[in-house]
Amino acid sequence: MGDETEPAGESVEVTVPAGDAGGRVDKALARALPDWSRQRLKVLFDDGKVCVNGSTVAGKVKVAEGDVIALFLPESPSTKVEPMPVPLEILFEDEHLVAVNKPCGMVTHPGAGVVPPTLCHALLAHTDGQLAFAGGEERPGVVHRLDKATTGVIVFAKTDEAYYGLVKSFSERLTKKEYLAIVAGSPQLEAGSILEPIERDLHNRTRMAVREDGKPAHTDWRVVQRLNEHHCLIHCRIHTGRTHQIRVHLSHLGMPLYGDSTYGFRPRHGAEWPENFFLHARQLEIPHPISGQKLVISAEPPEAFEMQVKKFAQ
Repeated sequence: MGDETEPAGESVEVTVPAGDAGGRVDKALARALPDWSRQRLKVLFDDGKVCVNGSTVAGKVKVAEGDVIALFLPESPSTKVEPMPVPLEILFEDEHLVAVNKPCGMVTHPGAGVVPPTLCHALLAHTDGQLAFAGGEERPGVVHRLDKATTGVIVFAKTDEAYYGLVKSFSERLTKKEYLAIVAGSPQLEAGSILEPIERDLHNRTRMAVREDGKPAHTDWRVVQRLNEHHCLIHCRIHTGRTHQIRVHLSHLGMPLYGDSTYGFRPRHGAEWPENFFLHARQLEIPHPISGQKLVISAEPPEAFEMQVKKFAQ
């Protein structure tokens, strides 16, 4: 496949699942790492920073089930985030915090494999630099996050006092978080709760998984609409905030998010892969970090989400 040498530096490893066996390595990585941009992956291939079973490979090389893909990352030159003007839909703002309707495809904060602008960059520009730095220069204002493809309500702290107040509310579960999801599957029940613990997948460190030794996780769900024989619109309320919690729990129940290849979605009968999965943070209820007054912040699903619902319901 190439040279039997591995570049030095921090690495990320992915084990090829059965569903990607026989396909190209670049396609397998794009599905395993949905938060990574294709351009970022292409640069790593071009720079010889991708190996399969210890051998440097090009993106077109085919992989087999169980192959280990390793990406070797260059060191980050700086952690400081600079303002970058980007149009945003502001849902609520005062001198203490700002809530945004996060668009699909925008990452919450900088990190490995992330190409700016992120919400942090955009909000630094919007607030003229008035975001809390109590959590570190690399994540100004961040108190919680949404995945790259997830849309909807997200809040940022503008002062350190607000930052600590918001972190306290999230950690003590004083928030009420509601989501809408389009899933592939048709559950027998109309509603239910899942309390399966979640932890890192032992075979793929970029994924989470239901594990007996995991951290407690609690998701309530109900069917909003049975769109057709194979797809449903689901409402979720999460009582905990584990990484990828809704994606993991719904997949565990046999109804992965439509388009979420990381957690088991596969197109039916050779249909095309959706560009993104469909998960929307519909509403966040939280005490104001300074006044304690209840804030209820809502956002309607984006047009692409609504169009997909209508398409399945036809």
